[in-house]
Amino acid sequence: MKKVIIGMSGGVDSSVAAILLQKEGYLVEGLFMRNWDAMINNDYLGNPTLDQDICPQEQDYNDAVKVCEALNIKLHRVDFVKEYWDNVFTYFLDELKKGRTPNPDIMCNKYIKFDYFVKYAKKLGADYIATGHYARLENGYLKKSYDLNKDQTYFLSQLSKEQLENVLFPLGEIEKKDVRKIASDYNLVTSTKKDSTGICFIGERNFKNFLKNYLPSTPGDIINIDTKECLGKHIGLMYYTIGQRKGLNVGGTKDKLFVVGKSLDENILYVAEGEDNKYLYSNNCIVEDVNFNCDLRPTKLNAKFRYRQQDIPVEVEYLDDGNLKVKYDGVKAVTPGQACVLYDNDICLGGGIIKEVRNDDKKLWYLL
Repeated sequence: MKKVIIGMSGGVDSSVAAILLQKEGYLVEGLFMRNWDAMINNDYLGNPTLDQDICPQEQDYNDAVKVCEALNIKLHRVDFVKEYWDNVFTYFLDELKKGRTPNPDIMCNKYIKFDYFVKYAKKLGADYIATGHYARLENGYLKKSYDLNKDQTYFLSQLSKEQLENVLFPLGEIEKKDVRKIASDYNLVTSTKKDSTGICFIGERNFKNFLKNYLPSTPGDIINIDTKECLGKHIGLMYYTIGQRKGLNVGGTKDKLFVVGKSLDENILYVAEGEDNKYLYSNNCIVEDVNFNCDLRPTKLNAKFRYRQQDIPVEVEYLDDGNLKVKYDGVKAVTPGQACVLYDNDICLGGGIIKEVRNDDKKLWYLL
């Protein structure tokens, strides 16, 4: 009997994934990862859980324990607090300092869930590892899940071909509503539990106050890019992203204002009026830190520049320096620091990080 070590998060997805693996005849054991420690990591400002009797991670662990007891599977526990800080959270802060918009969930998968977790699982004798991700592996290819609304291949785009070996995604063929039903049929404590939100393994935070724990806020001017008028003050460039409308606290304009750029040198946040203002649109970008999980290299593909975005037809140029030039017809708010993930129909080939955003092959002025 093959042994599978599954990442048990204390949520409904991993709970049902474990059930499905048992039904397939695997010897299933769970592994709970603790990746964040509020006290060690100085997580005080913006933390809504400080006054709770039990922190959310310990509650998740307790839920994982109850699920494993109900399914009669062994549960292991491991701390990756330092590894998460060194490989994921430091990256997150460094990108914010550069004025970019990072996606820590992608790096968490690359360095924690499919690296440190895998190494630990092998020590436990795992033949396979499994997670509750909505994705499929078929004939060596990473593919979108059956439930496209929950598909998580975007977050798996930095995984290598080697990292995807001996991995199982039990939820790839079913819909979320069926996951809830299975958990309810088994009377699991997680059956009605809300899905986790917020920063990966950290959870819900007041983002502005949370960042004050780690990065100094430097207020500056908010400038209308067309009129050059100073409309107010921003609280720090790291709190804003390209295309953002809410949270500017600026009034008195005829149309809605949108963030269209940042100047790190001058500490200026640039805005423009109108949902379809020209400053938000680009037609190509340069993508760095490129990762492919297979040998396919077509030039005509689809791409996502953010999670849940509809697939966008693109043409990819493979540059000599290993970067990609990705061309497309006017797309809104393509943002440095975010992931560009490439698809050939339902196959996820991988992706990279958006370095430069351009229009008519000229670097957009707001690029950091």
